Amino acid sequence: MISLIICSRSKDISHNLNENIQTTVGCEYELIVIDNSANQYSIFEAYNFGLKKSRYDFVCFLHDDILIHSSNWGELLVETFRENKEIGLIGVAGSLIKTKMPSGWWNSPQEKKAIHLIQHSNKLVEKWDYGFENNSWIEVAAIDGVFMMMRKDANIQFNSKMKGFHNYDLNISFEYRKNGYKVMVTNKILVEHFSIGTINKDWVDSTFKVHKIYKNILPLVIGDFSIQDLKSLEFENGVKYVNHALNYNLKKNAISIWISLLPFKIYSLVYYKFLKKLVRLTFKSR
Repeated sequence: MISLIICSRSKDISHNLNENIQTTVGCEYELIVIDNSANQYSIFEAYNFGLKKSRYDFVCFLHDDILIHSSNWGELLVETFRENKEIGLIGVAGSLIKTKMPSGWWNSPQEKKAIHLIQHSNKLVEKWDYGFENNSWIEVAAIDGVFMMMRKDANIQFNSKMKGFHNYDLNISFEYRKNGYKVMVTNKILVEHFSIGTINKDWVDSTFKVHKIYKNILPLVIGDFSIQDLKSLEFENGVKYVNHALNYNLKKNAISIWISLLPFKIYSLVYYKFLKKLVRLTFKSR
């Protein structure tokens, strides 16, 4: 038995999605649709509201613009949770590494990601299917929010201090990891997603905040990854973040991460480029 929670941008979900859930879930379920057509809730508030209303021990959060192409996926996940008490959260896309530097879950080497998803973007439709060469179940550091099923735990909910519609997936992944659960992804379920996220000012600021909240548990690394490779990835993700922050004139965020990059690499031309860009932005805003 599953509680399905959808934060809908319309007053209700589409007939196609409703019918798709009915024909594929394969077990008893309740559907909780949070009407966010007036944009009155952040995604964190909406999901916590749904979580509070839910009646069952297993809760699945779905985007409102997906279809699921696998049969009996609900039954499969319930059985998996019941047989593996250490698993707290399951998705269909994730990464084995999450750096301390602010970044998306996807900012890691391809061989350290596991994704099983049909993705629509820029008029293209691609099936992303990699990372499951040796196993259909992969433990990860964090998952994508398009499809997330969790074991209900009274100590875990979405962070009400976070606002907007970004990084709720990192937030809940970190909460389950912090509370001693495994976070998994599987290729046993195929989801088709009809939109793709964008990096904008809200995402950049939200990413800074969520990493600040969970700085004491980061970085997270599953499996083998050398200290030197992790150090290089931290620097790479930090540089990307500073560039994003400066592009949106988030100077305080940029300076904070710029300073934290110094222990990873003392000398680099990127520091000089950051400084030039920062000075230019400062004079431009006067």
